[in-house]
Amino acid sequence: MQKVLVVYWSMTGNTEIMANAIVEGCGDADVTCVNVSETPSLDGYDKYMFGCSSMGDEVLDEGEFEPYFASIEAGLAGKKVALFGSYGWGDGQWMRDWEARVKADGAELFETGLIINETPTDDDKETCKKFAASFMAV
Repeated sequence: MQKVLVVYWSMTGNTEIMANAIVEGCGDADVTCVNVSETPSLDGYDKYMFGCSSMGDEVLDEGEFEPYFASIEAGLAGKKVALFGSYGWGDGQWMRDWEARVKADGAELFETGLIINETPTDDDKETCKKFAASFMAV
């Protein structure tokens, strides 16, 4: 059974909704889903999914998520990683920047990051589940 770590940060709850749908999409995997403030070590997981909403000038949350991610990103080299998050403005530049960063760290990035504008609809939740199921299949 695959072990998956899902770590998210959510200011309005939109990215948390995505994280919960992603957990559902992981099927029978052993999933640990935590807010970034509760994050366990990266040890012992087969796959990693990180979620953060776009903040300010299309950047990751600088209060909690960015410091956390900066502290673990060197440890992602060679690991299977998927990214997701919500946004309310802009065109997704924060996700493109994050993807480039993860690739530069040597992680095996899954597809492109999943982004959803504003509060996820039921269709968006299904998209999150399918995204997770596809990630679990690789």
